[in-house]
Amino acid sequence: SPWFSGFSKVVEAYEKETGNKVGLDVNPFAGSGEKQRNSVRAKEGQFDILVMNSLWLAEFYHGGFLTPLNDIDPAFKADPEVINYDDTAYWDAKSKTNNSKTGVIYGVPINGNIQVLYYRNDLYEKAGLKVPQTWDELAANAAKLNNPPNVYGMVQRGARSASDISYDWMPYLHSYNGAIFKDEKAGDFTVTINSPEARKALDMYVDLAKKYGPPNPGSFGQAQVIQALVTGKAAHATPVIAAWSQMDDPNKSAVVGKMNAAPLPHGPGGKTSPTLGHFIGAIPKNIPKDRQVAALAFLRWFGSVPAQTIYAKAGQPPIRRDIYDAPFMKTPEFRWARAMAESSPNARMMYTVPEGPQIVSILELRLNQAVIGEKTTPDALNTMATEILEIMTKAGYKTGQLPALK
Repeated sequence: SPWFSGFSKVVEAYEKETGNKVGLDVNPFAGSGEKQRNSVRAKEGQFDILVMNSLWLAEFYHGGFLTPLNDIDPAFKADPEVINYDDTAYWDAKSKTNNSKTGVIYGVPINGNIQVLYYRNDLYEKAGLKVPQTWDELAANAAKLNNPPNVYGMVQRGARSASDISYDWMPYLHSYNGAIFKDEKAGDFTVTINSPEARKALDMYVDLAKKYGPPNPGSFGQAQVIQALVTGKAAHATPVIAAWSQMDDPNKSAVVGKMNAAPLPHGPGGKTSPTLGHFIGAIPKNIPKDRQVAALAFLRWFGSVPAQTIYAKAGQPPIRRDIYDAPFMKTPEFRWARAMAESSPNARMMYTVPEGPQIVSILELRLNQAVIGEKTTPDALNTMATEILEIMTKAGYKTGQLPALK
């Protein structure tokens, strides 16, 4: 993950300060999730701290694999300066929702990954452009800066994987006031992925890819988007903030000092709606109490001001609000911080049901087909809706489906 180097520096500082030793089992994204899934189902877990991505949270919460932090230390309390991230460190087992008011605390945010708009500030100044507030404004700017093959106006994730194109498209869907379900938090799982709002969101995404993106947009994943940015090939992109540290690294970047960040644009009448791609650190049930106590000691320290200062100076988004107000965060080196501070309160989960990975696999396939031209946007969305409805019906949810788009 692009945020790992910053996290490892914080771990090194913890070891130096406390004398405690931390073992890091480092894996690619999908491999990490699979190892953690296996660990929590074993008689005794391999891991003392689970580093759970937002895409896996529902599975771990619904599965009952985690230990409430107050079961380890009744005096533990969440620091009020730690960002909430849509209540995802809390779980209410009765209502099966992430709820800080009715649930109990199970974890501490490890990383506050959300998307922001990366844009070439040098090209903006040369062309006299203003930072876009809407997707339409971004499209207009992308058109003016599009100069292939030297610079592409907009580079997006179009690849099909565990979560590439679906994650990149979700802010479009939400900011056009669309959603996968009618009211997930209220328990209404009527499938609305093929709403008129969703069509507008997908039409915009596909239009940007076809008009202002690189050839073969269906092959671009997160790594390729970041590569386009650091090599100066992208005028705009919307990767997670964790990629920022590479932008000003002279060993990796051809655009040192030229990139800037802003909150994501939105649809008409909508608001910027980044998708949570964050990680929660939690402690499994199936490890001995002494290991749970040691794990909680690290999580408590990780959320502290000194630890988060180290994290921020390593180029990663701090999980504390007060760090964003620190004087060093207002220097040009941290010019991404304002976009993060403004965007984090609007960040949304992609889904909160354990069937989420199955749903994402559908989104990945059908969205990819729309981008590469195998399906029209109405056909892609209608197919998604029918396939998601089948999953939710079999799982016993209160559900339904909108009329097909034409």
